[in-house]
Amino acid sequence: MSTSKEDALLQEGKSSSLSLASITDGFATEHDGVAGAVPKARFIEDIDAFSTSFDPPASAELMIGAYSDLFGKLKTLEESLAQRALLIQSKIPEIEKSLKLVTFLKNKEDSGSGDGDSTKITTRYNLADMLHAKAEIDTASGIVNLWLGANVMLEYTYQEAVDLLQTKDTKAKKDLTHTKEDLAAVRNQVITSEVNISRIYNWDVRQKRKERMADAEAKATSS
Repeated sequence: MSTSKEDALLQEGKSSSLSLASITDGFATEHDGVAGAVPKARFIEDIDAFSTSFDPPASAELMIGAYSDLFGKLKTLEESLAQRALLIQSKIPEIEKSLKLVTFLKNKEDSGSGDGDSTKITTRYNLADMLHAKAEIDTASGIVNLWLGANVMLEYTYQEAVDLLQTKDTKAKKDLTHTKEDLAAVRNQVITSEVNISRIYNWDVRQKRKERMADAEAKATSS
């Protein structure tokens, strides 16, 4: 695009009432009564009417530019949501594994006869890659330490640990469901934006063809 066209488009953008709100229609998802993070791209049924709804009427270049900006934002959001989904998916097995282990310890404590030996279990723990050591655990203590992230470890009773891990497991699965819904929605909005860009481009081609034909007819009539 030449400098003069770029300047004209920039000037049109400053004077036009076309904005992000003009090409979106709220949000594409809703979770627990709260709007999601994915803007809903507005599909343009009548491009002529859409163009003239602005003051001054929006050119094809301006409309394509607006939807191209939205397209870029949606692709960035898509990438972010995809990464978030992978992160949550990687955490759920860890939470479930910890929950299963703590539940086992609690059940062992509950089933103990009180003689000491019945509450003890023998296991192996990892010292380094391919190196393990044997350890004896007395579940009668009723205490377990959980890593919470950021180099933080806290002590809990078995029941407290079970309750915490169940809450984290439920939340992680719920977050994963919402993230997958948002990811599917944002991909639909990307497609809508692409379709709008294509339709506006074709509309512009037709408009310019009509103008050339009108000019040719005018010249033929005057001659």
